Amino acid sequence: MTRDIIFELPSPYRNTMTVHGYRFGKGDKSVCIVGAMRGNEVQQLYVCSQLVKTLEHLESRGLIVKNNEILVIPSINHYSMNTGKRFWALDNSDINRMYPGYDKGETTQRIAAGVFEKVKGYRYGIQLASFYMPGDFIPHVRMMETGYQSSSLANLFGLPYVIIRKPRPYDTGTLNYNWQLWDTNAFSIYTNETDHIDENSAKTAVISILRFLSRMGIVKYHCHAGYMASIIGEDELRSVNSPCSGIFRRLKNPGDEIGYGEPVAEILHPLEGYVMEELRAPCDGILFFAHSAPLINEHTLAFRIIGRLHG
Repeated sequence: MTRDIIFELPSPYRNTMTVHGYRFGKGDKSVCIVGAMRGNEVQQLYVCSQLVKTLEHLESRGLIVKNNEILVIPSINHYSMNTGKRFWALDNSDINRMYPGYDKGETTQRIAAGVFEKVKGYRYGIQLASFYMPGDFIPHVRMMETGYQSSSLANLFGLPYVIIRKPRPYDTGTLNYNWQLWDTNAFSIYTNETDHIDENSAKTAVISILRFLSRMGIVKYHCHAGYMASIIGEDELRSVNSPCSGIFRRLKNPGDEIGYGEPVAEILHPLEGYVMEELRAPCDGILFFAHSAPLINEHTLAFRIIGRLHG
């Protein structure tokens, strides 16, 4: 294992921000794995740290296949992590909306440009990502529908679901989208948590990435076969929005099977404590995403459901 400096950003008031990358093996640029790009992505940072530890062990045993290089970048935005902010602390901009970057632009554009210069050119790119709203997911692989995506490759992670997302204009600045435009097969891995560590889903993410690397002939690693993934378009998911604001009491969790009309959450009056609204499932299916914050605003997305295709 070698530790390289991927990007440095001098600061007049604090220490220089240094983005480190960990390289394993030598040869062709096979796979790049990127972790926390936002300041609250603690779970994503943790998953990458566990990958670094495991890959170092595999390399010491000669289990990285010859002529393959793996690059892991656990954290890009630890400035914001240190100050408790999700986005760049000074101007609240999102690094993952700035790719491919501009080296003479604003700070986050320069960070994106510096990082992208080092991560482009890999055959496969894997990002440990988080959703734009607070909530929990069933672990899954997500891809942009750019015309370059490969759902058959995404199936090799062995996670239960592959979600294909039709990009919106603001998605064109994401790492996943730009990786694909620069001929990298790009995948985003989502786990249950973001700003808390969930050991079970973190382990699921680590094993799924190692499973993919093994199946692509990059590492020698034995694990169970995983799932034959269901491939779902994001627009096929059924949404449940909150009709009012208040205290959010969740009754169901991601992965739970639910029936039509079954209560999935209650919204309580924040001052008087009574139930103002009861959210019910609009269909039979499996709960895919659930809002996790203790408070919820009117019209906010509370749940997404994978509806049953039959009966």
